Amino acid sequence: MAEGKTFTMEQVAAHDKPEDMWLVIEGKVYDVTDFADEHPGGPELLEEEAGTDATELFEDAGHSDAARDMLVDYYIGDLAK
Repeated sequence: MAEGKTFTMEQVAAHDKPEDMWLVIEGKVYDVTDFADEHPGGPELLEEEAGTDATELFEDAGHSDAARDMLVDYYIGDLAK
C-alpha cells in the first residue's frame, strides 16, 4: 500500500474522466481507472462518481468483504483533512 501521499478534494476532482478516474472512500483516495471494466456494476457507475467522495454510494451498495479487500490494490493516498 502506498504511504504518505495526500491529495486535496480539488486534486481528486480533476480525475473525473473515463481514462483517469479517482474516487475517495472513507478518506482514502483510489485510482480506479484500471478497474472500471471489471466492476460488476459496469464502468458507468465508476465514471459517474469519478472525482468525488463516493463513500456513501460505496457503503449503500453493500459491498462484500472481498470487494473491500480489493480496494488496497487501487489505493494511492489519503484525502487531506
